[in-house]
Amino acid sequence: MALNLPAGVQINAPIKPEYESILTHDALAFVAKLHRAFEARRQELLQARVARQARIDAGEMPDFLPETKAIREGDWKVAPVPAALQCRRVEITGPVEAKMIINAFNSGADSYMTDFEDSNSPNWDNQIQGQVNLYKAIRRELSFKNEAGKEYKLNDKIATLQIRPRGWHLDEKHVTVDGQRVSGGLFDFGLVFFHNAKEQIARGAGPFYYLPKMESHLEARLWNDAFVMAQEHIGMPQGTIKATVLIETILATFEMEEILYELREHSAGLNAGRWDYIFSCIKKFKKNKDFCLAQRGAITMEVPFMRGYALALVQACHKRGAPAMGGMSALIPIKNDPVANEKALAGIRHDKTRDANDGFDGGWVAHPGLVPIAMEEFVKVLGDKPNQFEKQVSGNFGPAQWLDFQPTTPITEAGLRNNINVGIHYLGSWLAGNGCVPIHNLMEDAATAEISRSQVWQWVVSPKGVLDDGRKVTVEMVRPMIAEELAKVKATVTAQGEDTATYDQAAVIFDKMSLTPEYPEFLTLPLYEAMA
Repeated sequence: MALNLPAGVQINAPIKPEYESILTHDALAFVAKLHRAFEARRQELLQARVARQARIDAGEMPDFLPETKAIREGDWKVAPVPAALQCRRVEITGPVEAKMIINAFNSGADSYMTDFEDSNSPNWDNQIQGQVNLYKAIRRELSFKNEAGKEYKLNDKIATLQIRPRGWHLDEKHVTVDGQRVSGGLFDFGLVFFHNAKEQIARGAGPFYYLPKMESHLEARLWNDAFVMAQEHIGMPQGTIKATVLIETILATFEMEEILYELREHSAGLNAGRWDYIFSCIKKFKKNKDFCLAQRGAITMEVPFMRGYALALVQACHKRGAPAMGGMSALIPIKNDPVANEKALAGIRHDKTRDANDGFDGGWVAHPGLVPIAMEEFVKVLGDKPNQFEKQVSGNFGPAQWLDFQPTTPITEAGLRNNINVGIHYLGSWLAGNGCVPIHNLMEDAATAEISRSQVWQWVVSPKGVLDDGRKVTVEMVRPMIAEELAKVKATVTAQGEDTATYDQAAVIFDKMSLTPEYPEFLTLPLYEAMA
């Protein structure tokens, strides 16, 4: 179907009839405007990441920036958050699929972060159908009927919507402007903002966003400048947009106050994105012979470097008058096993109790069934208050806490196999179009898959990558395990009545990503190129 495309814009993907309402001339012209204004800076910032990584590979350790000392020591606050973002005790997240959107909105959570990023497989249909779904949901027109005929509709009272576009490192390969691919993040943001921002304002809640994968305050400045242009473009008052930044890279931890400062007119605080954070630590110090983390199950929020990061985030936010949001526990309810289910629910309760007592104003869950438990634990601490912005965290935090990477053991064969199994299973689902996958009673997304393949890579490369029985992890050890775990994954998927077509390809990609001598920066980059 032919669209009326603005000059310089090309789309290399099928246009279904319902997509025409999203891919309008004026909306695409706005995306093109954002691209032309900011693409050169995006590429410069991505090159700055590469240069910074090279310095870390050569032995440089992160520290606070001397050039931003005045910001850290200055007396300033972010602009007050609007009423709709005052109470965020429980936030639920999930991809932009119709049934999940409805269930999340209806879950009883205060807020819902709908996701074009890590819990979404970004094939063309998922991205554009997700835009259609949000357009309808914001106008209370979204419904869904499953194969059994069960109908899903939005309740009268729904969670406050926040939207997560893709990170700066991701392109939207199906759309070019002047022959260049557009930024996936600006594409997602541009379309959803253009079509829905005024409608959200009229309904009293929005436009609100979550911003992922930042590594510096300059990347926050780029988002801020995009927000300024966007508000100008549609005649909206500056500061109407509010955005929460996920602190999910080790480098961003050293610039938390600077990130808040850059977005101070548009800031809705920071979130402790724990799974990507662990992945970032592995990625940044991959060539450091002294760095080698224990298997994933041992890296809890209680270990020193994670504890120091979480408390410092609350401290930075509340010092600057901003919300501090706790991260995601990957635990989910377990059907047909009451004992395992009780253990999982106890884990969720423990996680949210700790976050609430530490001073977080809310926390994330991945499943509607977990909203009541999380809410209960925050209410125990907050009472009838919507938040605890006034709670100040004492103590000094910096390199001594954030770079204390413990524990380094255990690394077991079971832990190694689990990483391989989860990695292949997730990649296979992702290639099939599903970016949010329950595996072994945990909700896995791209961040947890990144940990899985990164740990395997690290254990092979690092002299400390030794199993608890004394065997060194090697390519020769891992490669047969990949074949064995692939067979297990395919058996599991078949038993669930799903197609196994993408899993052989997933195993090949996992092998390349975890056993290649040069570490690939993001799993999702080659995966995205491999998908239609």
